[in-house]
Amino acid sequence: MDTKTQSLALCGVVGGAGTTRLTLELGATLARGGHDVVLLDAAYGTQGLARYVSGPIETDVTDAVTGDEPIEAAISDLPLALDGQLSIAPAHATFEQLARAKAPAAAEQFSNYATALASRFDVVLIDTPPLASNPAVAAVTAADAVALVAPATERGLDAISPTRGRLQDVGTSGDSLIANRADGSLFARETELLIPTSPETDPDSPVCATAEDGEFAPSVVDVAESLFDTDLGIEFEEPGLLETYSLSR
Repeated sequence: MDTKTQSLALCGVVGGAGTTRLTLELGATLARGGHDVVLLDAAYGTQGLARYVSGPIETDVTDAVTGDEPIEAAISDLPLALDGQLSIAPAHATFEQLARAKAPAAAEQFSNYATALASRFDVVLIDTPPLASNPAVAAVTAADAVALVAPATERGLDAISPTRGRLQDVGTSGDSLIANRADGSLFARETELLIPTSPETDPDSPVCATAEDGEFAPSVVDVAESLFDTDLGIEFEEPGLLETYSLSR
């Protein structure tokens, strides 16, 4: 990785922004480019990353942050044919356990683990919900950088400024803004980091691990390279004469 950024908190500005899916696809893209990546789950309420782990989850990230298990026990490797390794430390727990994991001491431990994992993996991506909980605050303050994820809707656009204000309140800032499912021009003046809607809306594994054409995967590559200031060396099939998408930036 040609950058000092090793850990990135992807923070949704609203619920339903698609942050979990984007975290997964960015992780798969970086691993496809040869980097070892771990996805760390701070979205305890939705526990979306857990669905991508094959087999039972005996230990999750909430077990680690409450001191019951080491963080290593919560990490699962995804069996994907990539040049790098994609791993996940998901949240998958009962309501009582989730409540314990949201306590201030557990959030501090989450921050410690996020920092520690950055020394073991090339990249740490943190799936972060809107800033309304201790784990979310721990995620954005522990990460080297924060990327806001906003759905390309009026609701998403309206939530950007308040989220930036909350980040300032906790002593950090949003380094980047990603417009997710940006099929229109609503965000054209706000950001150059645009992700179109994926043709697969509910996949069982990251589509960017194998995609060879279309608009979605190349856009994720562009965003990953911009966020981490690197060249992943991933090439796609040239578009046909009837296609309007250009792979050049």
